[in-house]
Amino acid sequence: MNKVGVKIMNNNISLIGIGKLGICFALNLEGAGYNVLGVDVNQKYVDSINNKTLKSFEPQVEEMLAKCEKNFHATVLLKDAVEFSDMIFVMVATPSLLNGKYDHSQVDGIVEQLIAMGKQPNTKYLTICCTVMPGYSDTVQERLNDYNYIVSYNPEFIAQGKIIYDQRNPDIILIGEGNTTAGDRLEQLYGRLCIWTQNDPVKRMSRKAAEITKISLNCFITTKIAFANMIGDIAIDAGVGMEIDKMLDAIGSDKRVGNRCLKYGYGYGGPCFPRDNRALAIFSNDIGAYSDISKASDRCNTLHFNHQFDEMRDAIGFPRGQEVPVVFESVTYKPGTVILEESQQLKLALTLANYGFKVHIREQSEVIRQLKELYGDMFTYEEKGK
Repeated sequence: MNKVGVKIMNNNISLIGIGKLGICFALNLEGAGYNVLGVDVNQKYVDSINNKTLKSFEPQVEEMLAKCEKNFHATVLLKDAVEFSDMIFVMVATPSLLNGKYDHSQVDGIVEQLIAMGKQPNTKYLTICCTVMPGYSDTVQERLNDYNYIVSYNPEFIAQGKIIYDQRNPDIILIGEGNTTAGDRLEQLYGRLCIWTQNDPVKRMSRKAAEITKISLNCFITTKIAFANMIGDIAIDAGVGMEIDKMLDAIGSDKRVGNRCLKYGYGYGGPCFPRDNRALAIFSNDIGAYSDISKASDRCNTLHFNHQFDEMRDAIGFPRGQEVPVVFESVTYKPGTVILEESQQLKLALTLANYGFKVHIREQSEVIRQLKELYGDMFTYEEKGK
């Protein structure tokens, strides 16, 4: 397990940002025996956590929260979190701006509040877990140098729908350490939180190197998905579309390639892959480097969508497509989630509807609610399980 002998000064952990990811991290920490204080700006949300009435679409969250007896509490007061522990994690949102870069404003706001509290009597280890542009964590360290904070970068590698599991069973624990002590303390925490038996998933490096590594890893996955879909489209055009799975399985059987994420289907979407892919290209342009593979993956994702639409349009045809609905079993970016962000399935459904086809969507109630709010009666709906 953990090779580091350093001890956390106390058993308390503070967590700023207890949304979709943060709530899972807080519950996993509590389950590992830590006392956790979470901070959120929404008083009603905080109350729902403290009185255990929180509703979540993420598996295990409600069940784990119900079992918490006294070791996880939430507050709206950032000052309480700073006083509660010398280990403080930041897990707020960093959405994409129109230019493709990440919006650091929520993290900046937290830093400004920390500065306003003045210099801390004891060293505080502040860890940024949000996805940020490379070099950002270094600027946070510079701003907090005079206030007794050591800043590290430690992003999440999880999949929506299995966040609790992924946090406990990581393929990688990426630590951009502010210094050796900070890295040791993070490694010690994850040694207690996580389960790994053979390969040590802990990868330690500088903050900026870790920031680049985070988006680069996701970019490699998008490249793999785009490649698989490109081969599948070629197979269809070559008249061997029924053998796509056999072809990709054969390619993935080579250990240098691997089968994971090498499947034919919809293009990549969701809250991480597309924006990380773009962010790496933007960062590389800013420093005068090249990122042609990242740009090509984005272009291939678009070409694959066009190919799928053309195939479906031609297969259904008119007037049948105006009379018999095209049925989608899911339009979230990944089945089993309620997230519509950059969903290629939803994009295809919208394109078909705008083209004149009837589109019928079978989805869970929360997804249907979102769709009706966004698109009204553009589709017909059927709630799954009814």
